[in-house]
Amino acid sequence: MRSPLVADAVLGAGVTMALLAATVAGVGPAVADGRPPDAGAAALAVVLAAAVAVRRRYPVAALTVLGAVPLVWFLAPYPGRLVTLAPLIGCYTLAALRGWRWGVAGGAVTALVQILAIRVVLGDTATVGVVPDAVLLAATASSAGVAVGYHRAVLAATRARHARETQARDERARRLAAEERLRIARELHDVVGHTMATVSVQAGVGLHVVDRRPGQAREALAAIKTICDEGLADVRTILGILRADTATEEPRAPRGGLGRLTDLVGTAEAAGLQVELQVEGEARPLPAPVDLAAYRIVQEALTNVIRHAGARAVRLALTYEPARLLIRVRDDGRPAGAATACGHGIDGMRERARALSGRLTAAPHPDGGFEVCAALPVPDPR
Repeated sequence: MRSPLVADAVLGAGVTMALLAATVAGVGPAVADGRPPDAGAAALAVVLAAAVAVRRRYPVAALTVLGAVPLVWFLAPYPGRLVTLAPLIGCYTLAALRGWRWGVAGGAVTALVQILAIRVVLGDTATVGVVPDAVLLAATASSAGVAVGYHRAVLAATRARHARETQARDERARRLAAEERLRIARELHDVVGHTMATVSVQAGVGLHVVDRRPGQAREALAAIKTICDEGLADVRTILGILRADTATEEPRAPRGGLGRLTDLVGTAEAAGLQVELQVEGEARPLPAPVDLAAYRIVQEALTNVIRHAGARAVRLALTYEPARLLIRVRDDGRPAGAATACGHGIDGMRERARALSGRLTAAPHPDGGFEVCAALPVPDPR
């Protein structure tokens, strides 16, 4: 693609060649005591070409030179009126680059120069008839420049807005992808952590009693198989979200919800915990995000108890209030171990609550043990 300077240089050369050709051919009105084209005419033509070549970089200076050349041309005097068209190029360029105010000023100056230049060659009697043409040509050049400048400005603004929208759309897509990856990672952490913790406990029980009580060892192995099957099903569902070729009949969201709370409590009890479940208020269906978050918070809290607290009993309380759901999980184990060893799990629970505009606290209880408290807002279904 050619640069603007090269294009303007070619335009200037073309205007110069046309001017010199018209001068040699005698195009235009006859000039009394006119002189034939010589080196002076060639020099003026070269100056005109140079002014056209730099018109975009120096529009005001270019218009000044293009307006002065016709005056010198007719004072020489050289024949041909084609030179009076050269200032129109500068007038158009100034309006296109600097806006309509500069265009009006440049058009007025150009029209005045046109009138003065033609008056020199035509004389007083013909000046009145030339004025409308000169003003019309200058106004047309200025108007065309203003229109082109406005079009360029609108085009540039449209492109800039499109670029900003594209950038914002890309940033939003990246942010949504990062949030989705974080959500999937959190789901995998909860599922795998809970599964591995309960499997570890059941495996320990099986190893401890395998020789003395084979029946109990078989029960532990059966529990491990059940837990692994459920965990693998959850992992397969979570990872299936990332696959574009997942069958439509397969679930597209992680399993979980307070409807599975009984199974979760049973798994914890099979791991050796005594779980006291207390439900206050009228239990009701919850929105899917709140239901899943509540389940995962309880699951992670019980997993932390199994893995870190060394507790024997856990009290799980669910309180259904009109505008929120309260969750309390308190164990009777070692509060220091639970607080220091499961920081990522606590952060994950806190993020789940914060994503729903709720809050979560996890700290040692004054009466012993460790307590997790969560408050999840429940939107009014009406």
